[in-house]
Amino acid sequence: MSMAAAAAGLCCKPNHYHQFLFYSDNSPALPRSSILLCSPLTIRIRITLMIPNEFTLFSSSSTSLNCTPFPSLSSSSSSRHSPMAAEISIVITSKEEGSVARVERLWQQFFSDPSQWWDRRFDKGNPEAPDFEHKTTKKALWVADRFSPSWLRAKLATLNPQQSSSSSSSSSSIECSGEAEIFGHTCQGSRTTELWEEFFSDPSQWWDTRNDKRNPRFPDFKHKISKKALWIGNRSNPPWVHARLAAMVQYQEQRESFFPTPEVSEPLERNSCGKSFSQIHRSGGTTDLSSPKYPDFRHKSTHEGLWIEGWLNPSWVKEKMAPMAFGQIQSGGGFGGWLPNSFCNIDNVNKLCQEGQLKEAVDMVELMVQRNIQAPINAYICLLKACARRKDLTEGNRVHALIVQSGLESDIFLGKSLVDMYAKCGSVLDARKVFDTMTEHNIFSWTAIISAYANNGQCEEAIKLFQQMQQTAGIVPDKVAFVVVLNACARVAALEQGKQLHSDIITSGFESDVVIGNTLVHMYAKCGCIEHARQVFDKMSERDVVSWSAMIAGYGQNGLVKEALALYEQMTQEGVHPDNVTYVILLKACTSIAALEWGKQLHFDIIRSGFESDVIVRNTLLDMYAKCGCIQRAREVFDKMSKRDVVSWNSMIAGYVKWGCIEDAREIFNEMNERDVVSWNAMIAGYAQQGLGKEALALYEQMKQEGMRTDDVTFVGLLKACASIAALEKGKQLHSHIIKSGFESDVILGSALVDMYARCGCIEEAREVFNNMNKRDLVSWNGMIAGYTQHGLGREALALYEQMKQEDVQPDKVTYVSLLKACATVAALEQGQQLHSEIIKSGYQLDVVIGNTLVDMYAKCGCLEHARWVFNKTRERDVVSWNAMIAGYAHLGLGKPALALYEQMKQEGVKPDDVTYILLLKACASIAALEQGKQLHAHIIKSGFELNVTVNSSLVNMYAKCGSMEHARQVFNNIYERDVVSWNAMLAGYAQQGLGKEAITLLEQMQREGTKPNDVTYVSILSACSHCGLVDEGRHLFDSMCKEHGVPTHHGSLCLHG
Repeated sequence: MSMAAAAAGLCCKPNHYHQFLFYSDNSPALPRSSILLCSPLTIRIRITLMIPNEFTLFSSSSTSLNCTPFPSLSSSSSSRHSPMAAEISIVITSKEEGSVARVERLWQQFFSDPSQWWDRRFDKGNPEAPDFEHKTTKKALWVADRFSPSWLRAKLATLNPQQSSSSSSSSSSIECSGEAEIFGHTCQGSRTTELWEEFFSDPSQWWDTRNDKRNPRFPDFKHKISKKALWIGNRSNPPWVHARLAAMVQYQEQRESFFPTPEVSEPLERNSCGKSFSQIHRSGGTTDLSSPKYPDFRHKSTHEGLWIEGWLNPSWVKEKMAPMAFGQIQSGGGFGGWLPNSFCNIDNVNKLCQEGQLKEAVDMVELMVQRNIQAPINAYICLLKACARRKDLTEGNRVHALIVQSGLESDIFLGKSLVDMYAKCGSVLDARKVFDTMTEHNIFSWTAIISAYANNGQCEEAIKLFQQMQQTAGIVPDKVAFVVVLNACARVAALEQGKQLHSDIITSGFESDVVIGNTLVHMYAKCGCIEHARQVFDKMSERDVVSWSAMIAGYGQNGLVKEALALYEQMTQEGVHPDNVTYVILLKACTSIAALEWGKQLHFDIIRSGFESDVIVRNTLLDMYAKCGCIQRAREVFDKMSKRDVVSWNSMIAGYVKWGCIEDAREIFNEMNERDVVSWNAMIAGYAQQGLGKEALALYEQMKQEGMRTDDVTFVGLLKACASIAALEKGKQLHSHIIKSGFESDVILGSALVDMYARCGCIEEAREVFNNMNKRDLVSWNGMIAGYTQHGLGREALALYEQMKQEDVQPDKVTYVSLLKACATVAALEQGQQLHSEIIKSGYQLDVVIGNTLVDMYAKCGCLEHARWVFNKTRERDVVSWNAMIAGYAHLGLGKPALALYEQMKQEGVKPDDVTYILLLKACASIAALEQGKQLHAHIIKSGFELNVTVNSSLVNMYAKCGSMEHARQVFNNIYERDVVSWNAMLAGYAQQGLGKEAITLLEQMQREGTKPNDVTYVSILSACSHCGLVDEGRHLFDSMCKEHGVPTHHGSLCLHG
């Protein structure tokens, strides 16, 4: 390109060029791609075009010119690769005449005392650096400055170099003249040549900084010790520099030794000066001038380095590298004596961890450690976090071993990460060991170990550690530490420690922090101190939605649902928008007290707020409707869910099970695509609650066939199923599975086993399980006491209660109910009165169930006055209360008071049930009150109990004992499904009336219809034969029942000789 064309490109099309800056006269610091020639009227530019998009035009003028490289240069990729030289002359008029005088004054100041100036002429590697620099003011002077006075060179020629303060020992005088003098070729050429020769003699002693430098004034190479500098674009460089740089082919030879038989061999692309294009664009390491600083592979013996991204690489390198997986590298396949360095970097480790290949990531680091290559600390931290996320203790132990092997166990950040990893993997003991072996602790390591104990249920130890941190270690807690220990106090309701922490927070100045305030509210609420929680809440200067949610949750957890809803109203009035967590908390509060109407209002607010599509909110809505008895609305919510998770399905199943809709629950269960153990457990528990033990056990077999793993809840449901149908053998098999599964020590399962054995009639086995329990809770004691009571072993039940008190276990309502029933079975009035006294002290006397059981106990002990006193004191009497009192009268044959109580019951609007009518019929029978019995019969028909087998049997018995056998037989004939009790009632009526032949005929009919007689049947028939003198028939029946049914002989003997 000609000079005229270059000038035309700059002058005619200024809009196509980058903006060039103009520096002041005394500091023309130029980029290495431009060199300035100045005179008072003309700017002459010499451009060595190394990076054509970066060159600058300077002038002493304060104006600026817009100019860029020529279009032909910027558009052609080939021209970019070839350095060019162009000289452009632009004539401008300078009006800065004052600059000449200023530069002349500086030179005069220099010659007045040269010792105050640094002489940089002979040791500067950068031609753009100043020739002289003042030691104090840092003013700079350039010999080639176009404003320099005309007498400068003559005076410099006479200046002794020792007069300047330059550290250079050169004594040569300045002999530069003409254009060569201005460019400085002669002044610095020899010095620069010596530096390049030193560089090529041992390149390993020089840093290659080309890729790292951000300023073109920074050197390209810098000596590691002497800090001498070299620039590739220096105009003083000898002409052979580029050729020798390009001739450094050792790097390519190393590539060929790595791939012994390359399929492709490409020569390096070079520009017109013999310089590799990669040397312009990419910096290298310490031995390879064209690659990043650290090699990807290093030879085990020669320590030579290879870089995958090296610019001198042949094109086939990456193609051959791609199929080589990490497993090949680990085993050494295809790599010979080369060791991969770059495979162990934070990016590769992090990528493997994110892809779920934790073991491979650990293997990678382990390989580096085995080959004595230091893996970065961040790689270990990344691995520990991945182990914590996956709760993989095995790989975590491996990483810990590698850290120790690498000598990094004293690193405080790795120590903290190790503590976190062990804590999240559930190994608090290992976390504590790491913490104790750390040579130095800070607030982060202390917080990590405190959090480890708190998150693994050892909150008391977490609180102690926090106190130790303050008192022994003298470390001031930060906000995070306070939050962790406050949550620990909340979990164990440590109110006093929480109050002390509150005081420390005020002292530390964290009281105004919104996160601290929220945690304090949560802590006080969990400790049951709702007043303090509200005080903290009211004093908060800044409250967010979490603050309101925490306070609402506090009210809900303490049963103050109305207050929670009132606070919700206040929240909305103050313009704070609830989030999904707020609505979940409110819905759970409504569920706790079955507040259906409030729940419906919240549902409306949820729809209006746009949270109806939130899966968690919808699941909580579904659960609220189901538990509040609105199962139809729950199903509507379920059906409208566009996206259901397993919780949605399980909530619907639990809702149906709760309200006895077992078929609907099974239908939902069968529709599930993916079931978890909760789904199976809910269904098994539902069958057990409905007394469908066989269906529950069948579902368990299906569960095992589908490979679903059982848990402790599964076994509890199955044991209840066995108890409901007295399936003793299956219960024993489950007991064996429980032992094999390692659940034997579980308290809940132990209690369920006790209940199962007791209800199956194996009271000795139940007591054996009870005695073998390592830890017994109140449920365990209640189960054993109830077992004794159900089997009529009242004395044993009362004795076990005394043992329970000795072990300092406090009874509850269930305990007292079982004990009162035990007293009733053995007529233990004195013990019953003692229990009554304890009940009053415990505050249970107002409980309706306790009151009913007390009435029953006193009545069965024959103390009707005490029974009636308790009955009258009971504030809320239900039908069971009335039945208990009526039963007391009927049991003692006091029919009239029983019937009078029935009249009072009707007046108070209490609706009788089937048990009430059975008791009243018994009372009528005891006093032969036929008319009252007939009236009761009419009430029974109106109430819809005429089809009840037990009620009909009682009617037969009442009519028979009242002497009305016709009515008795009429009722008996109308019974749709007769049981043995119905037959026995009719037989007893015939026996009482001395109708032996009718009794024998009825027995034959009973046997023909397939009802098996029992001992009561034979006692009644023999009594009928005895009363009417049918001795022969009676003996024949006696012999028959002894042979066919194994009836004890003493029953028949008593009847026949009675």
